[in-house]
Amino acid sequence: MGLVRLKIRELAAEKGWTLKEVADRSGVMYNTVKSYARRSELSMVDFTALYKLARTFDVMIEDLVEILEE
Repeated sequence: MGLVRLKIRELAAEKGWTLKEVADRSGVMYNTVKSYARRSELSMVDFTALYKLARTFDVMIEDLVEILEE
């Protein structure tokens, strides 16, 4: 199983947003955003949350996800 990292902190910093603002703008629960942002390796993510986050940052999903291990 592969591992990924979501670039939430980097993209939020570029926009000048806090994680709470990311959650509010995306409609993804704050605890989910915080968990995804803090963890350096994820084996599973909620695709709907991923889609909402990518749309909020106005990037493609591929730009939000960093593949660590395939």
